[in-house]
Amino acid sequence: MLDPVSEPTGITGWVVGVMEAVGAPGAGLAIAVENLFPPLPSEVFLPLAGFTAQQGHMNLLAAIIWTTAGSVVGALALYWLGASLGAARIRALVDRMPLVKVEDVDKTQAWFDRHGRKAVFLGRMVPLFRSFISIPAGVQRMSLVEFTLLTGAGSLIWNTALILAGYLLGTQWYLVEQYAGVFSKVVLGLLAAAVVWFVVRRVRGRAKQH
Repeated sequence: MLDPVSEPTGITGWVVGVMEAVGAPGAGLAIAVENLFPPLPSEVFLPLAGFTAQQGHMNLLAAIIWTTAGSVVGALALYWLGASLGAARIRALVDRMPLVKVEDVDKTQAWFDRHGRKAVFLGRMVPLFRSFISIPAGVQRMSLVEFTLLTGAGSLIWNTALILAGYLLGTQWYLVEQYAGVFSKVVLGLLAAAVVWFVVRRVRGRAKQH
């Protein structure tokens, strides 16, 4: 069982219960759901999976395999969402949004055509982008085989690193989340700064036109 001092509650506690009851498939389910709902913390779930494996409630290799499979399943769901929307529908939605231009969609698509493979692979190791990168891949109808392989490879690296860290740290598994949380905050800060910069630039551009 978990150390009573660090025993999690809420959604994290529920995930721990699932992993202890079902084993590695429960960890895979948790990560699949986390891909669909990015606010859920894989930085917590994965080290916990490693710690749960250390406690004998699941096999370590099985935990890595199942969580990677869960990552791929969640990513495929978002890929199909993007494919269902399609480029034409995205353009129509953007055309109705303030401060955003249809040309922005074209630039994004051109960027993805050049860097999509690296974005899908590396994006699996970056908070938020881990989930959202699947949508433009679907919109662009990236090769499904290629998308699956790149997603699986990136997820395997990320999941293995965090699961092994939780396994090796034992009752101090929560230290992984603390350090990974710093990385997440940096990413969120950079994203927020980029959004502010975009809005200010676009508002100034419109002001000059008038």
